[in-house]
Amino acid sequence: MKSITIKGSERESVGKKATKALRNAGKVPCVVYGGEKPLHFSADELAFKNLVYTPNAHTVKIDLETGDKLKAVMQDIQFHPVTDRILHVDFYQLFDDKEVSMEIPVRLQGNSPGVRNGGRLLFRNRKLTIKALPDNLPDFFDIDISNLKIGDNILVESLLNDEFSILQPDSTVVVQVKTARAAIEVEEEDEEGLEGVEGAEGAEGASETAAEGGEAPKEGAE
Repeated sequence: MKSITIKGSERESVGKKATKALRNAGKVPCVVYGGEKPLHFSADELAFKNLVYTPNAHTVKIDLETGDKLKAVMQDIQFHPVTDRILHVDFYQLFDDKEVSMEIPVRLQGNSPGVRNGGRLLFRNRKLTIKALPDNLPDFFDIDISNLKIGDNILVESLLNDEFSILQPDSTVVVQVKTARAAIEVEEEDEEGLEGVEGAEGAEGASETAAEGGEAPKEGAE
């Protein structure tokens, strides 16, 4: 998995006043869990741009001014309810021999013949949560839908791998193609309407003939 480096400074004070001062200076207060004790640090808000505002998943290399470096993944993020500025970020430290849980995005590849035939593509799960060692974390789940016909689906069980475990149930639908029932019903109603009109026209013709004196004379009759 690709990694992003964030340079930061360890925080000596974690009180409200110190936190407010950091935010006013354009810094984001952060904390790293998973080690012997929580590590508090701060970093420029712009440093999180490629980590937060992207659909991709990344690990993080935290590079502190003290010279300490550690690997982590983002676990939680808080935004200001009005300005959407980043208020706080939680990280979880990575260890090569310790599994970690992380959401991995799903990408669809190819064109579904079911969609070309009028079906509806339903992307049920755009991210899947997996548990794996840091070196086995994939960047994406790439799913080929080029053989997906109307009524077909792709389940989590088809994505299982020995290098990681997926935390959603095996029967979870990731993507499927469903019948566009509304279009079929309209088409059937139109056909029934035409049959009704034709029947009505036939009945009207017969009534007019009877009113004029019975059946029309056949050819050759005297």
